[in-house]
Amino acid sequence: MIERTIASFGAQKNGQDNSGAFTAALQALRDAGGGSLIVEKGIWRTGPLELGSHITLVLEEGSLISFIPEPEQYPPVYTRWEGVECFAMHPLVFAQEQHHIRIIGKGGMDGSGSVWWELLREKRRKGQCDPETPLEQKLAALNPGYNQQPSGGGSRNMQFLRPPLIQFYKCTDILLDGITLTNSPFWTLHPLFCDTLTVRNLVITNPPDAPNTDGMDIDSCRHVCIAYCQVSVGDDGIALKSGSGEDGIRANKPTAAVLVHHCTVRDGHGGIVIGSETAGGIFDVTVEDCAFIGTDRGIRIKTRRGRGGQMHDLLFRNLTMENNLCPLVINMYYRCGTDLSSGLFSLEPAPVGPGTPSIKNISISGIRARGCRASAGFIAGLPESPVENLCISDLDLSTDEKSGVNPEESDMFLGLPPVKEKSFRLLHVKDPQFTDVQVKGPQEPFIYR
Repeated sequence: MIERTIASFGAQKNGQDNSGAFTAALQALRDAGGGSLIVEKGIWRTGPLELGSHITLVLEEGSLISFIPEPEQYPPVYTRWEGVECFAMHPLVFAQEQHHIRIIGKGGMDGSGSVWWELLREKRRKGQCDPETPLEQKLAALNPGYNQQPSGGGSRNMQFLRPPLIQFYKCTDILLDGITLTNSPFWTLHPLFCDTLTVRNLVITNPPDAPNTDGMDIDSCRHVCIAYCQVSVGDDGIALKSGSGEDGIRANKPTAAVLVHHCTVRDGHGGIVIGSETAGGIFDVTVEDCAFIGTDRGIRIKTRRGRGGQMHDLLFRNLTMENNLCPLVINMYYRCGTDLSSGLFSLEPAPVGPGTPSIKNISISGIRARGCRASAGFIAGLPESPVENLCISDLDLSTDEKSGVNPEESDMFLGLPPVKEKSFRLLHVKDPQFTDVQVKGPQEPFIYR
């Protein structure tokens, strides 16, 4: 295995485009059967990178790979975007069907996301509803029927399918250790259809108002360990997904055997999140010894009719939360990407079919949450698919009764009757088991409606 520096391939730290140097360096490592590419201290601008098997990318302390924010540099690749397999823009860092990949060190990557976010905001301000740019039109041609595909709120209708900062597609044996990831155009770290992934000591930072900038989206992957990471982003912090609706049911690839421990998530919509793309199923998950500070929700499980999938054997223990809207959410009336006219949010039982999600065998223990601004908890199953075998113990929650935040802000839902109490709310939950649970603040600790 060879070891080379990026400077040895002619890359310079003077602000020039080093795409050619990175391409040549990574190709040289592939030709040699693998090796290490060392990125020295300094700022190195480049377009997209594609990693191969047995390659280690070493980011030295003080180094920063800065990605050029020009959409035309990121041509279409086949991937999954918000739960649906389709063509989307080339990830900033991409590996496809490779194995034994390492990205390590104390340096970082900057996705130059502010340009991408402003492009999206401008499109929304002017009311763009269809593809307009040549790249958007090219993606639309590659994705027939895209208007009928489910969306999580990223504006699929425009086909401005922004790239994640790092994506591994159908890869095995991956390690990320120590690096810092900032300013992603879209989701930050997105492993898809992968097996054996270790993520540790990462720092992931995006502004709180940056659209759709999840920290990690573990998507239809198995055997995953996430440890000692610090995440502060503009959407969900650490999310587990498995495809959306009919397309995810067709793919039938679950996320399973996941361990998350000793991580801290700040800001964003959720700390540890299951869904809302749940079609392939998500199970055998343990989350322990983490802190969720200032996130809208702490534990967040979200899905709805049509999303499908079985979520079961989920264990959450020894978690600390502060200043959340709601520390614990299980929401099967998740609203994003649709509205009441869809007919998905009825309080009456609907027929059970492949698109009916199910949630069962959930264990939650050792939770401490202070300053819950909207409510102490929110659990809403479906009348035809209630939450089952929910065991909650050693729970100590306190609400902020002076916050002025409406309990309706506990999570993003539609179709449920309004409530005024910041209590722990339960609806369509079959025989929940509560042991040693304290809810301080609201006059009525639990409400069932």
